[in-house]
Amino acid sequence: MQPPPDFNPRTAAKKLMRECRSGAMATLMTGSGDPYCSLVNVASAADGAPLLLISQLAVHTKNILADARVSVMLDERKEGDPLQGARVMLNGSAVKTGSEHVRRRYLAHQPEAEMFAGFKDFAFYEVKLKGAHLVSGFGRIVDMKPEEILTDLSGAEALIEAEPEVIAHMNADHAETTRLYATKLLGAPDGDWRVVGCDPEGLDLQLERIGLRLPFPQRVAQPGALRAVLKQMAEQARAA
Repeated sequence: MQPPPDFNPRTAAKKLMRECRSGAMATLMTGSGDPYCSLVNVASAADGAPLLLISQLAVHTKNILADARVSVMLDERKEGDPLQGARVMLNGSAVKTGSEHVRRRYLAHQPEAEMFAGFKDFAFYEVKLKGAHLVSGFGRIVDMKPEEILTDLSGAEALIEAEPEVIAHMNADHAETTRLYATKLLGAPDGDWRVVGCDPEGLDLQLERIGLRLPFPQRVAQPGALRAVLKQMAEQARAA
């Protein structure tokens, strides 16, 4: 069955990848090769790839060190029957990394993990995607390639480098605007919404464990263009 013509699987998958804060990760047991599933907290890299902070003492980490192949299931945690909600299965290889970008992005989305990040047995991993399987309702089942769901960062180096300053500025000087983005543009409940991520396609907003994706009306590659887009969306939010 073909998905309805108004359904955009790329948008649906990207939304889940940016908003989910935890998911189920499957690894292969060392020795037997049997499947092993565990619950993990996740964040996203600037391009949307899943990021993990896991302990070498955990079974799933031992499995990864022997065979890096993993799959991560993310779902929208919809009220009622969870099978009525959207979910995406991401498969690839979990690669250990010492990247400062990965560390910063993960801890921005998962600030409570700061206390573990310095432990010797903990390390950051990035899942290098090989494919995705999206289920988003009846007739909305689509297999996708990494390039279809990862954000193109080419030409946006200046924006990615400026991300920490953008986040700090928005949260320190424009907290009310961020709240309006969430409540007026995304229909979210009122609260102390914060910006935790920025990339060429949108902002990541968070309130405690709730994550929301605020897409830009067009791709943004430079800090100057970002300021113009944020101002435009702020005006829309105030008028709503």
